[in-house]
Amino acid sequence: MVGELQNKQIGGDHYVKHKIQPWDIIDEYELNYYEGNALKYLLRRKENRVEDLRKAIHYLEKEIENETKTKQ
Repeated sequence: MVGELQNKQIGGDHYVKHKIQPWDIIDEYELNYYEGNALKYLLRRKENRVEDLRKAIHYLEKEIENETKTKQ
């Protein structure tokens, strides 16, 4: 099943056409939800690159907010 999932993507091919899937990096580095989503948007290469970068920033801003609350 794992092999099948590596070659499956719903809605495009912007991840499956690469050797390393975002979730492999997310798992290896034990990234949380916000970090993982930021990574996914950084790795995408769709038409609207600026929008993907803004989405990545948005997730990172939320992670910064969470980290700031934790440190207080």
